[in-house]
Amino acid sequence: MNIHEYQAKELLRRYDVPVPQGCVAFTPDEAAHAARKLGGAVWVVKSQIHAGGRGAGVRVVKSIDDVHASAAQMLGTTLVTRQTGAAGRVVRRLYIEKGCDIARELYLGIAIDPATSRVTIMASAEGGMAIEEAAARAPETILKMAIDPVSGIQPFHARRLAFGMGLSGKQVGAATRFILSAYRAFTELDASIVEINPLVVTGCGNLMALDARLSFDDNALFRHPEIEALRDEGEEDPTETEAARHALHCLRLGGNIGCMVNGAGLAMATMDILRLHGGEPANILGLAGDGATNDVSAAFRLMLADPKVEGILVNVFGGLTRCDEIAEGVVAAAHATGLTVPLVVRLAGTNADLGRQILRDSGLPILSASHLADAAEKVVGAVRATQKNGGK
Repeated sequence: MNIHEYQAKELLRRYDVPVPQGCVAFTPDEAAHAARKLGGAVWVVKSQIHAGGRGAGVRVVKSIDDVHASAAQMLGTTLVTRQTGAAGRVVRRLYIEKGCDIARELYLGIAIDPATSRVTIMASAEGGMAIEEAAARAPETILKMAIDPVSGIQPFHARRLAFGMGLSGKQVGAATRFILSAYRAFTELDASIVEINPLVVTGCGNLMALDARLSFDDNALFRHPEIEALRDEGEEDPTETEAARHALHCLRLGGNIGCMVNGAGLAMATMDILRLHGGEPANILGLAGDGATNDVSAAFRLMLADPKVEGILVNVFGGLTRCDEIAEGVVAAAHATGLTVPLVVRLAGTNADLGRQILRDSGLPILSASHLADAAEKVVGAVRATQKNGGK
């Protein structure tokens, strides 16, 4: 789960990570009021969307009137960044922040390295927009520090990173405290990413998180209801949000064949075999529970809500999930949704024979597949035949 910058900074502030003073605003009047409340002579008006690279959505202004005017121009516009794609995101809220005297821009990030399964701290002497160029041009300049889960982070880890970022004197001590606090926030909040970009050195030598991005492990949100309450569904794909309400995992892909599977490995194999046979997955809907009828019906409704979907492939390997329950769910879902696109079902594992019998006895035009390649070939062929017949 992602949150906005202003929410991330509020969380980091609780862990004694230095952040600039700021206020969220939803209207131009609220933005002007926030600037008056913050005081000073310079303010930064920041668009709040769940994406990085928001440089085009940030303005530095020097009067209350300019804060109001900038807010009026920015709210309701679509901001396009490298991370949003061409569609962009609509700006519905702003963060008004007190200006900061920036002497240097650095980078600090914390994530779990899949290669080592360890929390890894990344740092660079180049921050801001320059970090992407630095990572592409000279990846060796990105410092990495893997933390042993037994010992946890130690002050010497932070000092080594501080020296690597070119800090000296009192800045090393400030950076050590900053890194230790950010690491504590990462672990205690069950975060998947903590990214401070830029981490700035101010004119008087202090360190401050000028921007902040936090993402969280969805599987740990039950431990953090206060974080789950920060969710902004307006920034999420509505199909994926609806899927989560039904304990389904959804990933939209843009093709024309909807896929319902159980398990991430099976999802990857399904996408690969579909493409091998000339098909393109429209989405992957993963069953998270036991495949109860209501979950399957919800999955069908979500897939069919996509106008691009011209066929559906159900690919389930029954372990704890019983194939007969999946079959009953498929039959109920086909009846409930008035299915009008080709449907291919491949069942293997627990009660697979019983599941296939349920499909045969349903009287519905469901194509049963004996193995994964057979399923992919049948659904691609059925979709092409339907296209050739004008969708009939």
